[in-house]
Order: sequence, then C-alpha cells, then structure tokens
Amino acid sequence: MTDAEFVRELAQPLDGESNDYDALLELIGNARIVLLGEASHGTHEFYFARAEISKRLIAEKNFTVLAIEADWPDASRVHRYVRGSSNDANASEALAGFRRFPTWMWRNTVVVEFVEWLRRFNKDVDPKRAPAGFYGMDLYSLHGSIDAVLNYLEKVDPEAAKRARLRYSCFDHFSREPQEYGYAATVGAAESCENAVVEQLIEIQRKAAEFLSRDGAVAAEELFFAEQNARLVKNAEQYYRSMFRGRASSWNLRDRHMVETIEALVRHLNGSRQPKAIVWAHNSHLGDARATEMGLHGELNVGQLIRERFGSEAVLVGIQHASWKRDRGVRLGRNRRAQKRAAGLGRKLRAIISRDRTGSILDRPAR
Repeated sequence: MTDAEFVRELAQPLDGESNDYDALLELIGNARIVLLGEASHGTHEFYFARAEISKRLIAEKNFTVLAIEADWPDASRVHRYVRGSSNDANASEALAGFRRFPTWMWRNTVVVEFVEWLRRFNKDVDPKRAPAGFYGMDLYSLHGSIDAVLNYLEKVDPEAAKRARLRYSCFDHFSREPQEYGYAATVGAAESCENAVVEQLIEIQRKAAEFLSRDGAVAAEELFFAEQNARLVKNAEQYYRSMFRGRASSWNLRDRHMVETIEALVRHLNGSRQPKAIVWAHNSHLGDARATEMGLHGELNVGQLIRERFGSEAVLVGIQHASWKRDRGVRLGRNRRAQKRAAGLGRKLRAIISRDRTGSILDRPAR
C-alpha cells in the first residue's frame, strides 16, 4: 500500500457537518487530557476546528478545564467572565487583557465567539455538573503575576503584602523588562531574585490554612489563583535567566511550567469526579518531542511530559496544513535548515494532501 493509499484509507472529510468529529471523539473515549495543537498561531481554520472540537468535549464529555498557551493573569480575566463573576460587558472586553505580542493569538473573532459560547454554557449547565473554566499556562507575565499576588495579599493580609512587596522589589531596577533582569543576573551585573521569589511562594503556601478559613469556596479559588501567580513568578524568574544559557534550557523550563499548571488545575478541581482538561497550544508544544528533532537537541515538551504522566489517559491531536510559508527561524532561534525538515510522516501527509487536493480531512491521531 502506498503512502497516498494509506492516507486515503484513514482520512475522513470534514464537510462542516455536525458529525465531522464523531470519529475523533470516539478515539478520545474516556481520556482525561486532550491536547489540541495547531501549526500557525493564528490561522482561522485551525482555531475554528479547535473551538468546535472543544465545544463537543465540554458539552458531551464533561471536560471542565481549558488551559491555553497564554499568561495566567490575562486568562484569569476571561475565566471570571465565563463564570459570570466579571464586570466585563462582553467577551471582547474580557479578552482585552491580552496585550502582549502577538495579540491576535487570543484576541480574534473565533476566540470571542468561543468565550461567549462558554459563558452561555456555564450559565445553563446542569447544577449537578461543574462549570468549565478558562486558564493560562504560560509564564511570560512576571510583572502581571507580581501585581496579582500583591493585590490578593492587600485584601487578605496587608502585613504579608508588605513582605511580598519588599521581596519583589528585587526586580524594580529593571522597570518592567524581565529580559534585562535575566541578562544582568546571568552575567553577574545584578543579584539574582531567586531566593526572594521562592520565599514568597513558600509563605503563601504556609499561610494557606489561615487564608482558607476566611470565606470558604471563594477563598479557596482566590488562594489558588494567588498561589499560581506566585509559582509563575518563581518559574519566570528562572526562565528569564535561562534564556541566556541556551534554547533547550529555557524551552524545557517553559514547557515544564505549562505541565505544572495543568497538574495544579487537575489537583485543585479534583472532587467526586476527576476533572478533564483540554489544552490549546502550538503543535511544537503538544506533539511528543521524543518523535521529533527536538528530542535530539535535548528539548522536551508538554506532549511528552503529559504522555509520561497520564499515559493512555492522554490524547494528542495536531492540526496541520499542506504548505508552510512563514519563516519562524529568527523568532524561535532555530536553524532554518532544521526548521524546513519536517518529520517524515508529517511531510509525506502534507505532500499527499497538497498533491491530491484532498481538502479538509481528519486523520486518526496517535494516542
């Protein structure tokens, strides 16, 4: 059987019908973690397909966690909106917090529509079911997360807020440019803030029981968000120092943080039923690094780590197209020659789709 015949046998057309993704949902079965990758950080068709799959997973399979490749504080504003606890008038306002380049990743029409759908779903959901949440899992928001921790502590423990402000003042000499801090700390031009951010995370964790005693479920949610922001500050501090030690070091730290966030969400929401999570990110994060050149360069990713931790309870899905035109070499620091060499099977699939004009197809993803 030729490669083209093999693809034709497995591929299923996507015709815009309600049953387009039936086969995919059947394959997902009772999996708890579904990673939905895409290849461009902005193609409408990819985002639309990912949103449609996610709607079905939430509505039909009781998925309650959506973790996206975005910063925790920005996504938290959207989370409050979809849970009905926000002052934002609509999804566009709720998404206004996404100001870091590239803003189109999340402030686009597909995401706006999906966020409005998620808000309506939560409003009408059976009270016996848990509502769905919208969370960020990236770590670029060092200063945004510092602000969130301070705002939380000002409300619950002003004295603790003073201590936190003193610890975080370590970053004040670098305005709000964490790369400048990372470089200065790496070359010895400034003292590392590592001990300060670790101490702050430990204090919040140590005082958790005290904070939780104040307002039940609301306190638990607010504490969890504050702790996540403190953890993000700790990991971001490491990340910005690691940027100047080589790509593999910073990439691995970032993807480990993403997985830590997913695991923290699952633990936090774990009640009578184990929560199920959907993850939105680029294919480079959500494929399995061990099957690509990334593994050869010492890089790991979310897909690999999730498979190692959750095994058959995880399903990895990639969204790809037949041609690739964007030059990502400079932005990602990758060798252009390596960037053009797609993994063998993926390259063959794209060539076959392009040559045979198969159109929109669904190929069975690997678990």
